[in-house]
Amino acid sequence: GGMGSYYIPPVNFGLVEDNLYRSGQPVELNHPFLEKLNIKKILYFSPEPPPPGFQSFVSDQGIELMQLGAAMEEQKSSLWSPMSEEVVLQALREILDVENNYPICLIDSVGRNRVGIVVGCLRKLQRWNLTSIFEEYRRYAGSKVRILNEQFIELFDTDLVTTDKGRKPQWL
Repeated sequence: GGMGSYYIPPVNFGLVEDNLYRSGQPVELNHPFLEKLNIKKILYFSPEPPPPGFQSFVSDQGIELMQLGAAMEEQKSSLWSPMSEEVVLQALREILDVENNYPICLIDSVGRNRVGIVVGCLRKLQRWNLTSIFEEYRRYAGSKVRILNEQFIELFDTDLVTTDKGRKPQWL
């Protein structure tokens, strides 16, 4: 009984594909829920390191945390370009390595912009049409839709992503 019997997903939590999750920054209340997912790796999109409480949770669980975009200088220009192509490609490389990295979770502060871009670029790789990609992006972005993020997804060149024929996910 008690609070322990409730599993509360983090803000903007969602399933992208089998064993591929997305979410905003989890708080302690979400830890029991995350524990059940048996996550092996977290891609953490933020210039700042994760909060100490989350860092200890991750190491207690033996989850590998990979911070992407730590070198992003968060200047005003970051509004125009939310992410570098480099970070997106790096993320997609990890996401396509099902064998070594799954179950995997993509996290940014609110599970909206950076994660939304990465998922959008992944959907392009899956040959989704732009309408469906933007629908999914907006479902998570809510009123905080940034046209520039959608432009980034639209212009993203999927040919830059190398997929290893033998090891790519079933859903690709």
